[in-house]
Amino acid sequence: MHLATIAALALAAALSLTGAVHANKSPGFIARAVGDPGRPAEDRARDAARKPAEMLRFSGVEPGDRVLEMIPGGGYFTRLLSKAVGPAGHVYAAAPDPKGSDAEPAAARIAADPAYANVSVIGITAAALGALPPIDLIWTSQNYHDLHLTRVHADVPALDRLWLKILKPGGRLIVIDHVASPGSPVTATADKLHRIDPAAARNEIVGAGFVFDGQSEALANPADPHTANVFDPSIRGRTDQFAFRFRKP
Repeated sequence: MHLATIAALALAAALSLTGAVHANKSPGFIARAVGDPGRPAEDRARDAARKPAEMLRFSGVEPGDRVLEMIPGGGYFTRLLSKAVGPAGHVYAAAPDPKGSDAEPAAARIAADPAYANVSVIGITAAALGALPPIDLIWTSQNYHDLHLTRVHADVPALDRLWLKILKPGGRLIVIDHVASPGSPVTATADKLHRIDPAAARNEIVGAGFVFDGQSEALANPADPHTANVFDPSIRGRTDQFAFRFRKP
């Protein structure tokens, strides 16, 4: 065969492979989750900043997965995860006490919507988490630092170990949070700025037995000086964030 023909075939094969890899990075179920017409307009307005398709791809979520979402807040990712795992999967939204000062009613409203029938709300207790079936993916977004708040008094290393226990072998933990300056004291910084030093979070989670499995720079913002509270108008919605993936060995 002529060398030019061989080169052309090799190039075609490479382009075909590149296209296949790109397609695998953008599976249809993620596109359908992001395009879900049931998502509120205010959620869609935040997509440019929160990059849901990139984060779902990074997580490795698949249809049929069982997902534990810790502290779902307003439910931004709850709906996305519900549609991503589909009717064969399930999302367990672990929310604060509905009668407490930290109540998050959004998850209960989503779970009551027939369009998200695969969502259940559970409490954030060792008993509730320990009673779950084996989990494929644990997801916590913008709230790992909250577990370190003085007023919460959480034993975070023990919680990390519980997460490891309820995950299937090879299961994944996704932690997305606001970046604090290197070496920042964890509790004081959470209290004051609602941020956490990425290295501190990583070391704590790996110390519980997880294997660090990758990170995404999709939410990075190098213009964030890391000195303002995340709710400060000067930076709100534009904070520098890390996205870490951990795996159960």
